[in-house]
Amino acid sequence: MAVLKILVVDDEPGIRSGVSRIMSNFHVTYPFMDEDYSFEVLEAADGESGIVIIDREIPDIVLLDNKLPGIQGVDVLEYIHERKYDIVVAMITSYASLDVAIKATRNGATDFIPKPFTPQELKSSIENITKQLYLKRITEKLKQDGKKLRYQFLSVLSHELKAPLNALEGYLRMMQEKQAGDRIDDYTNHIERSLQRIQGMRNLIMDLLDFTKIRLERKEEKIQEVNLAEMASGAIVTVQPYAIQMEVHFNLDVRSDSVIMADPEDMEIIFNNLVSNAVKYNKFGGRVDITINGNESEAILTFADSGIGISESDRENLFTEFVRIKNERTRNITGSGLGLSIVKKVVELYHGTIKVESTPDVGSVFTVRLPRKTII
Repeated sequence: MAVLKILVVDDEPGIRSGVSRIMSNFHVTYPFMDEDYSFEVLEAADGESGIVIIDREIPDIVLLDNKLPGIQGVDVLEYIHERKYDIVVAMITSYASLDVAIKATRNGATDFIPKPFTPQELKSSIENITKQLYLKRITEKLKQDGKKLRYQFLSVLSHELKAPLNALEGYLRMMQEKQAGDRIDDYTNHIERSLQRIQGMRNLIMDLLDFTKIRLERKEEKIQEVNLAEMASGAIVTVQPYAIQMEVHFNLDVRSDSVIMADPEDMEIIFNNLVSNAVKYNKFGGRVDITINGNESEAILTFADSGIGISESDRENLFTEFVRIKNERTRNITGSGLGLSIVKKVVELYHGTIKVESTPDVGSVFTVRLPRKTII
C-alpha cells in the first residue's frame, strides 16, 4: 500500500487533530489504480511553519486554511505554485471572498473544503484529490516515457544506420576507383555485402514502423477472422531465402482450429518476428518447428528452434525495448533490439501471453497464447 503525505496548515488545533483522526485508518482505492493509498498527516499552525515543512517533506497533498496568523494561505499557495512542487492543494476555509477564490484557483488550488466539515465530506474530498494526483502523475510519467522513447529512437537510428551507411560508402568508393579490378565480377562480394547492409537498414525501419503502429493505430474495425496456419506459411515463405542459406528446415504442425479474431497486421508482426528469429539465431543445418494448437477459448503457438539458445541472465531482458543480446555468437547478427519487445506488446494488447524456455547450445522455445475472440 502506497502512502501519501497530507500537510494540514491551519491555526485551529481542533481542525488539525480532526484531520489526523479521520485519516488515520482511511485508505483510497480505484479499479484503475495499481495499489491502495493510505495517508500520513503532518501539521502546521501557521503559513511560515507550513512552508518549512513543504520544503523539507514535499507532501503530496496540502489542506490549507486561508486565514492564518502571519502570511495568508493564498501566499503559501503562491509559494508552492512558483516552485512548481508536485503538490495538490485544497483550501479549507469557513469563508472566502471571490477575489481570494479566483487567486487560489489561478495558483493551482483544486478544491475548497468548507469549515467545519464532516468526516464524510473530508474523505470524499481526499478521494477526489487522490484520484487527481494519481492521474496527473501517470500523465507526467507517460510524457517522460515518450521523451525517453523519442531519444532512444534517435539513438538507435544514429547508431544502427551510421555503420551500414559508412560501409556502403566504402564499397561504392572501391568500385568507383576500381580498386579490385575492371570487371563487375571483381566486385561480387562488395555488392553482396552492400545488399546485406541495405536489408539490415530496411529491417530496422520496418521495426520502428511496427513499434509506432502498435502504439498509435489500434482500430476495432480491423478485427476479423485470421487463419494462423496461413500466417505461419506466409512467414516461412518470407524468410525462406535466408533459411536456404543457413540450411534450416521448417516443420509446421497444425493440430487444431487455427482461426482467431484479430488484426491480420498484428498477427503478421508476431509470426514474422518469431519465425525470422528462429532462423537468424539457429545453427547451420538446424530446424524450426512451428506448432499451432489450442482449445475453444485460446490458440497456443510454439516456435521451437535448434539454435544457439539464450542464457538465463539474458532472458530477463529479452523483451525489453532496444535491448540486444551481445556475445560472441550474436556479434555478426544484425537487429534493432525491438523485434521481441514489439511481439510482446502485440500479444499483451490481445490479453495474451508470451514465454520463452531456452538452453544454451540446444535451442529455444517461444510459446504464445492468444484468445480466439478479443475486443481491443
